[in-house]
Amino acid sequence: MSQFKEIGINPRILHGTEDLGFSTLFPIHEQAIPPLMEGKDVIGQSHTGSGKTAAFGIPLISKIEENDRHIQALVLTPTRELAVQVAKDINAYAKYTEIRALAVYGGESIENQLSRLRNFPRVIVATPGRLIDHLRRGSIRLSALKFVVLDEADRMLDMGFIEDVEYIMENAPVDIQTALFSATMPREILSLSDRYMRHPVQILLSKDEVGLEAIDQ
Repeated sequence: MSQFKEIGINPRILHGTEDLGFSTLFPIHEQAIPPLMEGKDVIGQSHTGSGKTAAFGIPLISKIEENDRHIQALVLTPTRELAVQVAKDINAYAKYTEIRALAVYGGESIENQLSRLRNFPRVIVATPGRLIDHLRRGSIRLSALKFVVLDEADRMLDMGFIEDVEYIMENAPVDIQTALFSATMPREILSLSDRYMRHPVQILLSKDEVGLEAIDQ
């Protein structure tokens, strides 16, 4: 039996994870999914390939009301490649629901993104600069947001996006649930968590943890 079933995942979301061959919980899943499902903020120190997209993606989908057409969840990523991959993964987990994620990033025609926004994605996975473009146009609104994830926050810091992240967080509702994942925890990242997170659960995984890419599924 899938270990994902044992932690109370919605059966339709569980079906999506099973299609991907997920059955075993990895350390980041075991430690991050339960508090996120309980509505707690989470800081996860975990490197790329450790399975963190499922760790935040599955609770994120679980929080969304399918009948509500507003954008309810936001994932911020430092690069377009990661935005595309995270949106693809979330759509795979949500395959048997009405929930869809849309990747929004620079370097692609904003008109194409405006067209896809008309399909009412419940989840936006975005690079900070392009998201701010949409916020200023009014084509993306965060008023119904429930859940925000900062993915690879240290890379966003390295790429000079922290001020953009702060602008976005200032324009989000104050009562949202927030998750922050980062391979390292420099002072600026901890400062972000102090300002925008409420008593977060801290999950610090070893840098030597085996990643999903090293495991034959």
